[in-house]
Amino acid sequence: MKRATRKVRTGRVVSDRMDKTVVVLIERLVKHPMYGKYVRKRKKCKVHDEGNQCRIGDVIRFMETRPLSKDKRWRFVEFVDRAER
Repeated sequence: MKRATRKVRTGRVVSDRMDKTVVVLIERLVKHPMYGKYVRKRKKCKVHDEGNQCRIGDVIRFMETRPLSKDKRWRFVEFVDRAER
């Protein structure tokens, strides 16, 4: 039986205070159905970062995984852009 392809998202790290966990903000633009204006939608995800290598401001790619804790369902894959240190 073939496993389904996992969702992959890209977002900016907004918190790295936890051990092996970062909080990532996903932003997307959605057109308002009636007024046509673009509205910025935001979602925060907790992402597992085994090596504690992500820092605030980094843009990362992460993928869906099994539940790792109460809130964590995503796993770090790679850096898209590193923030200035």
